[in-house]
Amino acid sequence: MTRLKADARHSVRFTLNGKPAEGEAEPRMLLSDFLRHQLGATGTHVGCEHGVCGACTVVVDGMLTRSCLTLAAQVDGCEIRTVEGLAPSADRLGVLQQVFRRNHALQCGFCTAGILMSLDHYLAKNPAPTEADIRDLLSGHLCRCTGYTPIIQAALVAAAELASATKETSDA
Repeated sequence: MTRLKADARHSVRFTLNGKPAEGEAEPRMLLSDFLRHQLGATGTHVGCEHGVCGACTVVVDGMLTRSCLTLAAQVDGCEIRTVEGLAPSADRLGVLQQVFRRNHALQCGFCTAGILMSLDHYLAKNPAPTEADIRDLLSGHLCRCTGYTPIIQAALVAAAELASATKETSDA
């Protein structure tokens, strides 16, 4: 393993939401700060900076990751997906985002990005979750506004819509 100088900046390159991204980071720079301040990906929020609240959740090489606990240098060469990657285009929301909007599953929106990332990752592997499954998933996220009821409802509606879209695609 290569030792990094504490005061040196290092080049960090990875794929961000399907596009190449790069910048320079000090060895101690957190991925959350790198995404926000070096790359302008401000959808990833920083809440507790201890990995407890889940607001900073992103997907790194297919794994849910707390970006406030991950060093930018650790993701060199990785594939990263943030909440900005959920929308199919700049003018169109993704299914989860649309359903959250319709079901009033966000208030201040601070926790929403992390919750959306966790749900997107979970629903891709578990297309027919129960309410208990969603509650368990959300236990890793803190929301101080909604009381979780609209979030759970939106997650279940999104799962049904995603499953329906998948069935229609496979039937065609």
